[in-house]
Amino acid sequence: MKMKSLRHLIVIFGDQLNRDAAAFDDFDSTQDAVWMAEVDDESKHVWSHKQRIAIFLSGMRHFRDALLSEDIRVEYTQLDDGEGSDKLSNRLGVDLRALSPEKVIVTQPGEWRVLQALKKVCCDEEVPLEVRDDRHFYTNAKDFEEYAKGRKSLRMEFFYRELRKRFDVLMEDGKPTGGDWNYDKENRGSFGKGGPEEPNNGPNFKPDVLTREVLDLVNERFADHPGSLDSFAWPVTPEEAQKALSNFIHNRLAVFGKYQDAMWTDEPWLYHSLISTSLNLKLLDPRDAVAAAEKAYEDGHAPLAAVEGFIRQILGWREYVRGIYWMHMPEYIDRNAMDAQESLPDFYWTGDTDLECLKQSVGQTLEHGYAHHIQRLMVTGLYALLLGVDPKKLHEWYLAVYVDAVEWVELPNTLGMSQYADGGLMASKPYIATGNYINKMSNYCKNCPKNPKEKTGENACPFTTLYWDYLIRHQVALKSNQRMGLQLRNLDRFNERDRSGITKAANEIRSVSACRMPSKT
Repeated sequence: MKMKSLRHLIVIFGDQLNRDAAAFDDFDSTQDAVWMAEVDDESKHVWSHKQRIAIFLSGMRHFRDALLSEDIRVEYTQLDDGEGSDKLSNRLGVDLRALSPEKVIVTQPGEWRVLQALKKVCCDEEVPLEVRDDRHFYTNAKDFEEYAKGRKSLRMEFFYRELRKRFDVLMEDGKPTGGDWNYDKENRGSFGKGGPEEPNNGPNFKPDVLTREVLDLVNERFADHPGSLDSFAWPVTPEEAQKALSNFIHNRLAVFGKYQDAMWTDEPWLYHSLISTSLNLKLLDPRDAVAAAEKAYEDGHAPLAAVEGFIRQILGWREYVRGIYWMHMPEYIDRNAMDAQESLPDFYWTGDTDLECLKQSVGQTLEHGYAHHIQRLMVTGLYALLLGVDPKKLHEWYLAVYVDAVEWVELPNTLGMSQYADGGLMASKPYIATGNYINKMSNYCKNCPKNPKEKTGENACPFTTLYWDYLIRHQVALKSNQRMGLQLRNLDRFNERDRSGITKAANEIRSVSACRMPSKT
């Protein structure tokens, strides 16, 4: 149907592939259109993993085709049509001048940078901009600010409980199902010597013609970027996302809880849901995931501890970190409470290290664009924290290499939870441990030349050395943190000779690790 004039231009970004988004409210195909664009800069402002680029581009193209099937006008720029070598804002500016819409409408983006760029270009082109709440989430930024108002400190657990009550999730007569709010203590099992039984084989969605075209494009256009596309099999449509959810609920949820923190050599997937990409691209509604898990418990197909642990990640952590992000940006990204200044070791980009835990976690990240939350928090994140890596550099790495990375969720988890760079806003204490934690939760140390029990010497585990060095360096700053009391008291047992030996060994580790990322060509 021919359009006389353009009333509303609906801007859709790559992490907003949701037909039910608020931006589509009152949409009229006779006078409105959708705008989407693939641009180089969104893959290059961080040195994005090939699979991350591919999942966004494929998801966008499938969403475009779904809209076209509804006879919706879509103004779409492809990277391979010669128009996508620009920045997003520049591309939008050109199209605003050509299309002359009365108004631009957008659902709140998932990144502060993108929102500011959008506001600027609309201001420059003198086109009114309407930013609508993202109702994909259970809560919005105003909800969180209201919750946070007047509180001396914020903790996810209490926010999570409020949402449980508000949305009647795992509740019975106003009380938590089973009598407890949190079953985390039951979700810390390790595999023992036998290892995992029948672990997941990973995502298994065979790329269709459209996705194969994207894979060819990414391999050609972003050949110098990290990672491989050989194993790409992520869901890229709402239908595939629903299948991924169903597969997890029926086949792995019951086991997921107990072993969600465990790790094992050459087993990247284990029993994890693998739906974070679908959630973060908005292919999957979090309410569907929560409801499916709750029903699995009600039907006797999964234990309460597993179900609660899964729901806590979605209704708890996911909502909480988004609230933190929008309440504290843009200054949040520059926080560095522990004054960490080291560069990121080059093996984060190559996987070339003899430390088995890092070789496994980084290696699978480069191969698949994926690592589960403990590998991120207690292996790659922990090593960077103990080494003293600049938290912004680690943030850029996480944002670049993981297929599910969108800044609103990645930044607070990395900078706040993993690196303690916000000084305790996200986490009540630094998540630090010796190599013994990794030894307990995996078989990595069995195949490693370093001994997690040794803190100095040729065979000492760098995690253990750097753990004690971290406490030495930050002893004064951490003294006021009640949750660090036991760890600091253990440090008090060391004499000056012990301390100087640890400091010397830690500095040697830093000197070897002091490499910058490979150059981008």
